[in-house]
Amino acid sequence: MTGTTRYALYFTPKPGSDLARFGNAVLGIDNHTGAEIPRPDGMADLAGVTTSPRRYGFHATLKAPMRLAPGAAEADLLAAAEALAADHPPVPVGPLHVATLGAFTALIPVAPPPELGLFAAECVAAFEPFRAPLSEAETARRRPERLSPRGRALLAAWGYPHVFEEFRFHMTLTDALPEEARARWRERLAAAYGAGASLTLDALSVLRQDGAAPFRVLQRIPLGG
Repeated sequence: MTGTTRYALYFTPKPGSDLARFGNAVLGIDNHTGAEIPRPDGMADLAGVTTSPRRYGFHATLKAPMRLAPGAAEADLLAAAEALAADHPPVPVGPLHVATLGAFTALIPVAPPPELGLFAAECVAAFEPFRAPLSEAETARRRPERLSPRGRALLAAWGYPHVFEEFRFHMTLTDALPEEARARWRERLAAAYGAGASLTLDALSVLRQDGAAPFRVLQRIPLGG
């Protein structure tokens, strides 16, 4: 996909917040500025287990990365994001905790409210007209043979298998890890994260990726105008 531009709709925490500082330090990059961020004290070895999430920056997915459909423009996508955000109030998420999610380590809500899944579903549907169909290579990278029949149907219809009832809010902290390393990284990152404040999803971020470069935030749009 070298030379391809992709866009994504994410939640990214407010720059300068404790949550943003934690996530940026774990991944070693700030996806708002592109700046390199020092890893937390005593955790320089995070560099070896954060290659994949570092490309995307610290975030939670609302509409997965996509190429724009023919005739769609970046300005149109931004305008649609502004319109959706203006009409939607912030979503209280509650406290997060570090957990193992499949093979990954991630921050997830302790008790995700129904409103969170509903907002994610609204984003998936609202921005679908901007999404170009998946190429064969893009479909293959999603490993459809490993998905359930429902997951394959969602991938075919929406370009991503983890939507609607399959959605789970998460902020990825590591690559996929071997089973024997998962508990160790979960415990180390949980200790670094601490208690953490209660989260409110207060904005919708539009990100852009040019070729193989990391995703960068184009605009972080407050919910509720």
